[in-house]
Amino acid sequence: MSKYIGPVCRLCRREGEKLYLKGARCLSQKCPFENPNKRRDFAPGQHGQGAQFKRGRSSDFFLQLREKQKARRIYGVLEAQFRRYYQRALRTRGVTGQVLLQILESRLDNVVYRLGYASSRAHARSLVTHGHFNVNGRRTDVPSVTLEPGDVIEVRPGSQGRPYFRDLKAADLSVSLPKWVSRDLNSLSGKVLNLPVRQDIDAKLNEQLIVEYYSQR
Repeated sequence: MSKYIGPVCRLCRREGEKLYLKGARCLSQKCPFENPNKRRDFAPGQHGQGAQFKRGRSSDFFLQLREKQKARRIYGVLEAQFRRYYQRALRTRGVTGQVLLQILESRLDNVVYRLGYASSRAHARSLVTHGHFNVNGRRTDVPSVTLEPGDVIEVRPGSQGRPYFRDLKAADLSVSLPKWVSRDLNSLSGKVLNLPVRQDIDAKLNEQLIVEYYSQR
């Protein structure tokens, strides 16, 4: 399974905004976006510094590419898989951009993150890969599994005794739940109630730009 293993703070710098890729660290003074003394207001790489002053009006292609890259980085998906999600959304009835976001939101790792059982999507992906979750009673260690309404996610009984999950059960989670999932902290479980609508997806994305990017290729 391929994954990005480089520094993630440079991804936020490249997009020029906070993508919340490192959980609680993104809300602390360790985050360059929270600490102006650490922040560098230019993209990483040898062409980053000063490039924003040399470039004129951004082209349509540039805006479309950046939006696609931002979506990939938020959800932790590589290019080939992201393209497959787009092709799947294209074949599905509905508005292509919104269907694409629904597919990304319905990934198992994202649902675990939305339920508050992980501090970031990368953390959720690691927990799922290590086999700590059941889906509909069956052990599942594939983060990209797409969940459907009615699916139940729960921490496996063998994992609930681990310190992380014991502390999680005792914690007063302040994570606000989206309307399309429910959570039971006593059993460390959750359920997908329905597919998310656009208003329930808080990612700051312009999905139409992503559709325009792929429609021209």
